[in-house]
Amino acid sequence: MMLSHSAFAYIAAAALALYSGLTVAQYPGKPVRMIVTTGTGSSPDILGRIVASRLSELWGQPVLVENIPGSGGNIGAERAAKSAPDGYSILLASFGPLYVNKTLYTRLGYDIERDFEPIMQISRQANILVVHPSVPARTVDELVTYGRANPGKLRFGSGGSGTSMHICAELFKNGAGIDAAHVPYKSSAQMMTELVAGQFEFAFHNAPVVLPQIRAGRLRALAVTSQARVPYAPELPTMAEAGFPEVMYDGGAGLVTPKGTPIAIVQKIYQDAARVLSTPAVRDLFAANGADPVGSTPAEFAMRIKSEIARWAPVIRASGAKLD
Repeated sequence: MMLSHSAFAYIAAAALALYSGLTVAQYPGKPVRMIVTTGTGSSPDILGRIVASRLSELWGQPVLVENIPGSGGNIGAERAAKSAPDGYSILLASFGPLYVNKTLYTRLGYDIERDFEPIMQISRQANILVVHPSVPARTVDELVTYGRANPGKLRFGSGGSGTSMHICAELFKNGAGIDAAHVPYKSSAQMMTELVAGQFEFAFHNAPVVLPQIRAGRLRALAVTSQARVPYAPELPTMAEAGFPEVMYDGGAGLVTPKGTPIAIVQKIYQDAARVLSTPAVRDLFAANGADPVGSTPAEFAMRIKSEIARWAPVIRASGAKLD
């Protein structure tokens, strides 16, 4: 007997649902790999390790963090995209791979929307504008005045082209009308070492990484990129208050998994990660690291990725930035 197309589709859907159900009942049955697109000690790495540790406890299986930085996060993202779609490879990505690299790079070995299943945005986090103490500026206005009076003397660092550090600084530089050269590094940790050593003058960086340096007097904070002032440094004005409303960023990090991962497994990872983020201990750890836990659903995160790509595309095109 010949099956109709609709009957065949129904049987296929039922078989997939059964397969997913059996798979999720056993998941995870072995260690899970969490690929992080930034280096050890970066903000996404710090937050990712908090989540990975709690998921390991919940699942009774190790969640092994593998840092694969480089090329604005593209190396790690491409590696994850080519992994088996079975839930045992999760990508923790931030601003570059999630929202801007699709526009910034002319050639990518992956497409964040085509090649991944969104799981959850885990965090929302601002950058802090910091300067080396040798820079004679204690406010954003003083930094702008110094930059205009000393063309070619200011340099800003980033953890790589296309990172939020890079894009925030480009927006600031263009809005302020100052001449400042970009000094990209392979990782944000390397960039921080060089900034503290005085190898360049300023940077926009995530709170968990710069706060200890600010408190130790090795860096001076001027402003934050959030919409409102932040509780961990309420004395700092926002970039909008300082006259640069276009420099607003609170991107944070999110979890995705290769396209084709059974929906039941995506849902399980989401539900368990949401459970982890809801615990007071994890929320306190996020707050201590200058981050707000988000916990959006897979559908909400998919919409966020799409809207942020659309938001940042004209900014990148207007800046003239383009990378191979």
